[in-house]
Amino acid sequence: MTPHPSPAPHALSLSRSALAVRRPLAAAVATVVMLAAAVPVLAQDTAAPSGSAPTTLDSIVVTGSRLRRVDTESANPVVTVTQQQIAATGKATVGDLLQELPSIAGNSTNPNTNNGGGTGASTISLRGLGDKRTLVLVNGVRLAYNDVNAIPATMIERIEVLSDGASAVYGSDAIGGVVNFILRDTFEGAQFTADFGTSGERDGNRRNFSLTGGKAWDRGSIVAGVSYHNLDAVSALNRDYSKDALYLSSGVAVKQGSSATPTGSINFNDGSAASRALAASNGCSRVTLNGGVSGATDPGDFHCYTAANDSYNYQPYNLLQTPQERTNAFALGTFRFTDNVEGYLNTWFSKTESASVIAPIPIFANGDNFLVSAQSYYNPFGVNFGTDRTTGTSYNDLNTRVTVLGNRRYEYKTDNVQISPGLRGGFGDSSWRWDVNLNYGRVKQTSTNYGFLDYAAFNQAVGPSFLDSDGTVKCGSAGSVIAGCTPLNIFNINDPSSLGTLQSMVVNPVATSVYTVKQFEANANGDLFELPAGTVGLAAGVSYRKEASTSKADALWTGDENGLCGVIEFCASQLSGRFDVKEAYAEALFPLLKDLPGVQSLNLSLGTRFSDYSSVGSKTNSKVSIEYRPIQDLLLRGTVSQVFRAPNINELYSGVVGDAPTVNDPCNGYTGGNDVACANVPTNGSYHQADGQISGKASGAEVAGYQLKPETGKSYDVGFVYDPRWLEGLSISADWWRIDLEDTITGVSAQTVLNQCYANPASAFCALIHRNGNGTINYVAEPTVNLGTLATRGVDFNTTYRLPVTRWGTFSAGLNGTYLERYDVLPDTTDPSTVTIRNGGMYTYAYGNFPRWRALGTLNWAQGDWSAAWRARYVGKTRIGSSDLDQGLSADTDEAGVVRRIGSFVYHNVQVGYTVAPWHTSLELGVDNLTNKQAPLYYANNGGNGNTDVATYDVLGRFYWARMSVKF
Repeated sequence: MTPHPSPAPHALSLSRSALAVRRPLAAAVATVVMLAAAVPVLAQDTAAPSGSAPTTLDSIVVTGSRLRRVDTESANPVVTVTQQQIAATGKATVGDLLQELPSIAGNSTNPNTNNGGGTGASTISLRGLGDKRTLVLVNGVRLAYNDVNAIPATMIERIEVLSDGASAVYGSDAIGGVVNFILRDTFEGAQFTADFGTSGERDGNRRNFSLTGGKAWDRGSIVAGVSYHNLDAVSALNRDYSKDALYLSSGVAVKQGSSATPTGSINFNDGSAASRALAASNGCSRVTLNGGVSGATDPGDFHCYTAANDSYNYQPYNLLQTPQERTNAFALGTFRFTDNVEGYLNTWFSKTESASVIAPIPIFANGDNFLVSAQSYYNPFGVNFGTDRTTGTSYNDLNTRVTVLGNRRYEYKTDNVQISPGLRGGFGDSSWRWDVNLNYGRVKQTSTNYGFLDYAAFNQAVGPSFLDSDGTVKCGSAGSVIAGCTPLNIFNINDPSSLGTLQSMVVNPVATSVYTVKQFEANANGDLFELPAGTVGLAAGVSYRKEASTSKADALWTGDENGLCGVIEFCASQLSGRFDVKEAYAEALFPLLKDLPGVQSLNLSLGTRFSDYSSVGSKTNSKVSIEYRPIQDLLLRGTVSQVFRAPNINELYSGVVGDAPTVNDPCNGYTGGNDVACANVPTNGSYHQADGQISGKASGAEVAGYQLKPETGKSYDVGFVYDPRWLEGLSISADWWRIDLEDTITGVSAQTVLNQCYANPASAFCALIHRNGNGTINYVAEPTVNLGTLATRGVDFNTTYRLPVTRWGTFSAGLNGTYLERYDVLPDTTDPSTVTIRNGGMYTYAYGNFPRWRALGTLNWAQGDWSAAWRARYVGKTRIGSSDLDQGLSADTDEAGVVRRIGSFVYHNVQVGYTVAPWHTSLELGVDNLTNKQAPLYYANNGGNGNTDVATYDVLGRFYWARMSVKF
């Protein structure tokens, strides 16, 4: 890619993209023009100052188009983050910086994601559409691993963020937009940088070191470097808002953790006469063991269970920040073979070791299909607990937790390498340029998982057992002893006498996945012919890409037909799949009018791309865009385009994987009326799901026998850019955008399955719910399917101002924001009664956080060797839950239609720097979250980690950092 002129340090630049649909040209143009006239919008740009002659600029390529052109302001809405900005923010990773942009929302993964994270990855979710609908490129080439932290920050020249659909230009995945990392092409000398940081609580320490060197000469250049990044873990116990598992119950914040407790939670609920008698004798239906009891137990050792007093607080064992250690290396080189042919090579490698930690393993004798036998020597109640897999009969519930074995730990090792060699050049003295490149990427991730138990051995140990004549307790029955089995007292599982038995069952599952991408691409662009208003330009190209993935795990860890694995609470998949795609594209720019009254310029861009996938067939996507300048200072622009996303390998081929989603069972308090959704649930109103966490069984489409097809939709964008010559340095822009998607590919969440079946017993979701004989949830299947629609729209706005140089220094300011008008998801279009979930201004666990307003303000100052910067990030008001009872989205565990409102948040980050010129050294000090804002309470029943939304809010509080950089 031809380099883009870099903006001034610390300034965000925004320009807007062209996209189109396949429809009659006249209708498309008319639509865009009418929208442009009706809806004003904002964007930021740092093009050459007004009045500069375009003919003095080199033609360039800007993200969002393949065309080379002089204008840097076009129909492409691009936010540019410079290398200076990355350094000045003091952020630990590139992902931390990008996730502050207002156009990014929803459930982005970052190092604060513990349960469901821990890989060290940071993903980008433009428009809140998810990282799968955001295309990440490096110099215009697809990134093999969708983790922006894997890209060494020291090799980045700038980051261009296109917040508009671009399938006609880049193909699949570019629905929410494109993040394009532009690499350094030259670097002279060497530079060493060291960075240290710590929170105000003296935890969460980080250390960064990097060494970059380079050399340029007449015929080429080379830039290479290494970097090291280390981030310490932070326990949820270390912050007041996260140290307890808090639930919002009947309007009251209750310390109510899991019913899987070290002392056991026993529920006599199978309806048998013996169980009813036991419940009556205890004065309640649920009991738990008294503290301090050792060895075998009897019914008198138990008391009535209450969630507030007896539930298990798992939060102290969770992490607010996961640990990670990353080493990066890169090499970038160019060599000019002739005046018209240049070779280049971009390659980088990253090795990440990271982890997540959660509470000791829980055992749910109902959901995990254990059968704790009434004939167990240690069973003081004489009734069965759990589920008999042979007959499918469900008995009483028994939930406990194996704290003596310590926490569950998921340790990840991720190796990522990407190599992109190519040749580029020109055709003689013509305007035409060509580029041919290869791209190879390989990602290997190994996860080792600690603190788990062998399923079969455990099931035997809690089965029938007896006291033999030799005085020892043995598995089985007299005359039929099970060899190699030691009975387990599950009713007092943490008694020291049980430790040896448990340790003999410990297994540490290991799963490995390898993903590879191989791609060939050839591109050309140049001038076609002259029109009265200018030169018609064309860009065209072809590509071939092959993706493959393989996941391996010991057969013991993989699931059977019911998704049950040989390890308690862990399940891996044997995955193997591949597909290839052939693509061709063309894009043209037509200057229609120029230098007329009221029309300084009017340009039309058309583009189309054909994609042929071996997995899901072929698809053609097109775009049309208009750029209209009534005067030199004002650009009006509009784009309409088709977008699509083909299913990725995991969505196609992943096997059954167990997870533990947190849900609110809509059958709580059931009194009849929906025997499909609430199968086997008592109708007397007594039923209440004991634990918000259930067993889920996720899988890809192939395993479920479902034929996936691509997501399809349209993207619209209209806006303006105003750069007044009467106030040099000021740029104002705005863009109204809209994205509509159909056939959305989704791994159905357990909560969606439950809600939709409850709303309509005829829904296809109902077959995915598996309840035990007593009505409790055994597991919920969560396959990947084409199911719903998604519609979102809003306004981006941006203002920057670079003040004239004064005696007090140089100042610049910027404000970048997004207003979200709507974000509507219809989960099931096949069900007429399905309710649209309206997420605008709302948080939901399944989709993330969508406040109406998000903004990022900056103020920068420089004077001689000194500099300073202030950044303010605004997260607008939001709410949890909906008063619409049909949506089943209450913020309260026990009351329907409850809405919890969360106020707006402003985070202030400040930085000051000083350059010691004689020593070629720069020093920087900074404070993030200056006012020590604490994350808001979302409660455990609404949020997945730390009682809050870790994808949106700062979780550590005030953070101090320092950086030193030395050039040689």
